[in-house]
Amino acid sequence: MAITKLNFAIEIAASPKQVWDAMFGQSTYQDWTSAFCAGSYFEGSWGTGDRIRFLSPDGGGMVSRIAVAEPFRFMSIEHLGYVVNGVDDTESEAIKAWAPAYENYRFTALDSGTRLQVEQDCDPQYLEFMQRTWPLALARLKALCEQ
Repeated sequence: MAITKLNFAIEIAASPKQVWDAMFGQSTYQDWTSAFCAGSYFEGSWGTGDRIRFLSPDGGGMVSRIAVAEPFRFMSIEHLGYVVNGVDDTESEAIKAWAPAYENYRFTALDSGTRLQVEQDCDPQYLEFMQRTWPLALARLKALCEQ
């Protein structure tokens, strides 16, 4: 399966620490990611090597590992599989067709705040959804950070 790399960027009038904290704090994560799925949340932690699950209210979602966490500068998430009915699937043929896939965040300090760059490996079946939804999510993150 051919994975497509998506790239998005936004400038936010807040420090890299403020943007980082808003992206990865439990309550603010739920807020800005509601553009993808209302009620989404995570289980786990954001340190290099940590396992983390990104879940919807019905318990489905993604199982991942934090590949690199450099606070306030860079986060790389390695997506390993899906969570189906509460069970992690990292071994099925369907998963092996695309995993691992990466989602990377770069935080660049500017005089006016932070430039946040997002790079995501995207399965073609989700391409249109992600192209439409990422700008909404980033606009919400910007609003959270600038309020």
